[in-house]
This record gives sequence, structure tokens and C-alpha cells, in this order.
Amino acid sequence: MSKLSIKDLDLNGKTIFIRVDFNVPLSPDGKEITSDKRIRASLPTIQYALERNAGVVLASHLGRPKGKPRPEMSLKPIATRLQELLGKPVVMAPDCIGAETLALRPKPGQVLLLENLRFHPDEEANDPAFSKQLASVADIYVNDAFGSAHRAHASTVGIVAYLPVAAAGLLMDKEIEWLTRATKTPERPCVALLGGAKVSDKIEVIANLIKVVDKLLIGGAMAYTFMRAQGKATGKSLVEEDKIDLAKQLLITAGGKLQLPVDHVLVREIKPGAANEVATEIGADQIAVDIGPKTVEEYSKIIGGAKTIIWNGPMGIFEMPPFDKGTVALAKAVASSGAVSVVGGGDSEKAIKTAGVSDKITHVSTGGGASLEFLSGLDLPGVTALTDKK
Repeated sequence: MSKLSIKDLDLNGKTIFIRVDFNVPLSPDGKEITSDKRIRASLPTIQYALERNAGVVLASHLGRPKGKPRPEMSLKPIATRLQELLGKPVVMAPDCIGAETLALRPKPGQVLLLENLRFHPDEEANDPAFSKQLASVADIYVNDAFGSAHRAHASTVGIVAYLPVAAAGLLMDKEIEWLTRATKTPERPCVALLGGAKVSDKIEVIANLIKVVDKLLIGGAMAYTFMRAQGKATGKSLVEEDKIDLAKQLLITAGGKLQLPVDHVLVREIKPGAANEVATEIGADQIAVDIGPKTVEEYSKIIGGAKTIIWNGPMGIFEMPPFDKGTVALAKAVASSGAVSVVGGGDSEKAIKTAGVSDKITHVSTGGGASLEFLSGLDLPGVTALTDKK
């Protein structure tokens, strides 16, 4: 990577400000963590710093408190869980800035967790004075929050101006390495699998990946906007009427690279256990809710011959079985392909878990929005802000 890594730094005796992604799901009362996956993902960087005799300051946002303190979005439960995972004390700061917090500056081998950054509106406003206050508690900045790297906030961009060095953490390093490898120097054939509801969510991704990949396999509801652009019947399936002309243009640009479903799982109403049938053509009163078995077979064959696979988004209404079959089948095909596989978070990750193949995927991204922007070819402010390697 062209940016400095935590591995390039002398951390001995220094205080390190690590921007982590502790935006974990909590119970409605804010007292219980329902998944600690993101906390675990940050452990290698935290332990790396502690083992090199650094004091560690951790900062994260949680939820959307809209610039005001909200007890149910406090990071206190995270401090408790982190302490258990690290096997050492984690001091919880009363705030993320201020004299009281500054007085808690950790000594080498100690850990301080700042309170929710978004309890202050200045975080999302990338306010210079707030950025400077955040920086005052440390000597070095490390960003390990890939999930927030597409946000130009005080803790991801602004703080960098007030500390001499800004480096990537181990998780950030890994994210950038695999996403760069998949999109800039992929082993060929390179195949992208894109699903989800809307073409509008993935316009930039499709436009960028058309230049990168050898095949672009489309599924999910966005396929029906493309089918309408081809003049095919889509029944009552979800179609973005205002994006049909754009879909036509993308089909022309893609040439033979872009492939659409050849058969569909069809229902007359969307509800669990709804009567369904498989067909190659969609009736006027029918809704497509998943790719059909012929499409699964065709897509699986292409995936099986790939050396690099990029996947983002489900192939159908994945959250409502049995309309998850297409997505799960392709998850298994990706896993058994032997290719380098890079998967964007969210539903694709759930599909991999449901299919029981998580251990056979090369890299599952921790950042949904950030990975989408990266796949779109956009610069991520939180990465751009890091110090270049000399």
C-alpha cells in the first residue's frame, strides 16, 4: 500500500489514537451487544500497539445520536466487552474531548476508550477545533475503521492535521490490500456478481467494474430495470422507471460482459411461503423474487472458471426463504471456485454464513458503504488523509 501502516511506525512509549469501528448492534435499551464482530476485528491492531509499549486511545461512533448525548448509544457496554476480550482494564472516558478526558491520557500498556464521537455535532461537521481537541490526547494517529473511511469527519480526516503521522491499522491495511488487488490487478478471468434492489445504488460500481472485469453477472431486483431496458416484460417486478435509459447505456457500454438472469422465481404476492413458480418469462401479474435454477447453473459455471471474484448484493429477496436459494447457491459456487474472492458486507456476508462457507472466502469487507465506494473507483477521504510512504 502507498500509505503508511502501523507496522512502519516506532510505537514505543507513544500514545496512539486509533479510530476503530465499534458501531455494533445493541439491544433496544443499549445495554447488550448483540454482535461483537467489529470489536473482535479491531483486536489485532490494539494488541499490536500494546505489545510495542504504546498507550492506546480508542475512538468510535455508535448509531446516529444526531450530535447529542444519548445514554442508549453510550460506548460503556463496549468498554466492558473489550476488557473481557483483551483480558486487561479498559478505562471509559466520560466524553471524547475536554479536560477530564485529557487527564486520562493512557500510559504505555494502558487502554482508554473515548465516549461516542457523534455525541458532538462537530464530529460529522469535521470541525477543526474539535479535531484539534481529539488530537491533543495522543502523539500518533492510526485509522483502523474502514467502515467509516468514506466519511470526511473530524476523527477520520480533520484530526490528521494536528498529529505528525497518520497510518493505517492492520484491518484497514487488509481491506485496502484485497480491494485494490481485486479491482486494480486481478488475476483473470475476473468476474463480478452484483445484486440488490436498485440500479441507482450501484451505477458507479457497474460503470467502474465494466472496465475491470471480464464478466458482470447481475441479479436481484436491479436485473429487472435492465430487462425493461431490453424491452422485455417484467410484470410487477421492481423497476426503476427513471433509470431505464441509463440501464440501456450501461448495456451498450458493457457489450457482452454484462449478463442477466435467464429464468426467475415468480410470485403473485410477496410474503413468506407464497406460492411460486419458475419461468423464463414474467407474466403481467407476477413479481420476480429470485434467480431461477438455469441462471444459477449458468452463473455457477462462469464463477467456476474465474480466478478473481468480486461480489456485492443478494440475488433475490434473501431475507425471506425460500427466495434465498439463488443467493445461497451462488455463495457455495464462489466458495468452491478456488478463486480469490472479495465480498462486500451486508446481505452477501449473511448469505455466506447461511451457506456455511465463510471460511472459504478470501476476504469479507467490514465496510458496506466504504467497500461500495471503493468498488466505484472513488477515493475514500479516510484513506487519502493518511501519510504517504516516503
